Order: sequence, then structure tokens, then C-alpha cells
Amino acid sequence: MKSHFTTREVAKILALPEWRVRSCVRAGFLSPVRGPQRHIAFTFQDLLLLKTTKGLLGARVPLQRIRRILHSLRKQLPKEQEIWNVKVYADGKRVVVWNGTARWQPDSGQFLFNFAAKEVAQRVNLPPAKKPAPALNAEQWFNLACELERTSPEESRRAYREALALDFSLVEAHINLGRLYQEAAEYEKAERHYRAAIAQDPHPTLAYFNLGVLLEQRGRMEEAIATYEDALVNDASLADAHYNLGLIFEAQDRRAEAFKHFRAARKLYGPGKK
Repeated sequence: MKSHFTTREVAKILALPEWRVRSCVRAGFLSPVRGPQRHIAFTFQDLLLLKTTKGLLGARVPLQRIRRILHSLRKQLPKEQEIWNVKVYADGKRVVVWNGTARWQPDSGQFLFNFAAKEVAQRVNLPPAKKPAPALNAEQWFNLACELERTSPEESRRAYREALALDFSLVEAHINLGRLYQEAAEYEKAERHYRAAIAQDPHPTLAYFNLGVLLEQRGRMEEAIATYEDALVNDASLADAHYNLGLIFEAQDRRAEAFKHFRAARKLYGPGKK
């Protein structure tokens, strides 16, 4: 097996321009050796590190930040573990390290919840961990997702998906996941989960209301009206549904209907509201 590679060979293997390979050397996180006639020679480990760098560059992580990350990572890893034996990848705006059992952000050293191990392993082409953590049931995934909503919406969404993969009938998981998708402006996914909640339970008032808000945001006013009305069939005391219907009818110059719903909303809100 070949032990060293030229700049041209590395560029060809990794589908990188030669100038990019040389810029990585200048950045200081590669230490190629000097071969005959002082030509740079890269080891197989250098290739692995460059492959990681290519992935981060493709995710628009600046080269200088990659340099800082790899420098920090060398300090974080135990002496017996080399940097090319872990996976480093971009997860949205974060850079994450995965060593087969734990995930953390090398910038800060902060560890991340490891409940998406299977998903991460598939993403970075790792085999499953030899000693996986005990499996959670659907209720435990749901509870974890609820806890994560404020601090880590992305991890929360993953946990809700895990819960639903185990029990698709969890109405509250569909509603909460739909809301998180709606807040992230992923409207089609949000609508899909609201409708799944309604399909599982014909009386989920909150699913009808949230779906009505989403349809209104998307300009689908007649559908929004019907959905708000469905919410009120389930719970006539839902003041926000009355108020939103009043606004829609007012905008459509349907004054009598607007007045009816505004009046109902005022009664339900009580003095000093809206």
C-alpha cells in the first residue's frame, strides 16, 4: 500500500484543486513531509484530515475557523486517540465531533445529547456504536423533546421524530413537532404533522387552531376559516380562534360575521384584553 502521496495525487483523490491543498498546508493544520527533491509528500492520515477539511469547507466553514477547531480538538482528544480517528462535520452552523459514543462542539468543548447516534452515524458513514445506550421508549423520547424545546429546538425535533417512529399515534408529539416546524418556517412539514394529529384524534383543538394560523400565514384564507371553525366546534371557548376569525372576516368586509366573533372573543377574554 502506498504510504505517501504528492500534492497532485491528493488533489485528484479528494477532487480538490491543488491550490486548496497547498492553502491547507499554509494554514498550519497539516504537517506533510518532504520527499525527494524537497517535494511535499502527504501521508494517508493527511488524506483523512483533508477529507474532513473538504467537508467543512463545503459547508461554508471558513478555513481559519477549521484551523482553530482542529487545534482545539487535538487538545480535547486523549493522547491515545488521533484526530483522524474521529468524525468532524457541520450540523447547520455548528461544527460537531463524533467519536462513536459522544458528540461535542470542539469550539466550546460542550457535549451534545447523544440520542441521535444512529442518525449521525448514518450521516457520516460510521458503523453503529458497539455499546449503544439503552433504547428509550416513545414516552421517554417525547419527554426529552419537551425538555429540549427552549434550549435546542433542532435536537427537540429529532427527539419528537424518534418518539413518533415508535408510536405514530402520539397526538401531542405531532402538534409540538408541527409547531417547531412552523416556527422554523418549514410550513409543509408543520402542516403534515398538524393533519396527522387530526387524523389520530378528531378532537385535537390545538392542532386545528395551529393549522388555522399556518393556513392564514400562507394566505389560504378559506381553508383557515374552515379550520378555525373546526377548532371552535371542539372548543367554543377558544377566544383566539374567535378573534382570528373576526380579523379575517373584517378584512373580507364580512362585517356581521366579524362582529359576531369579535363579540364572542371579548366575552371570553374578559375586561382589558385584546
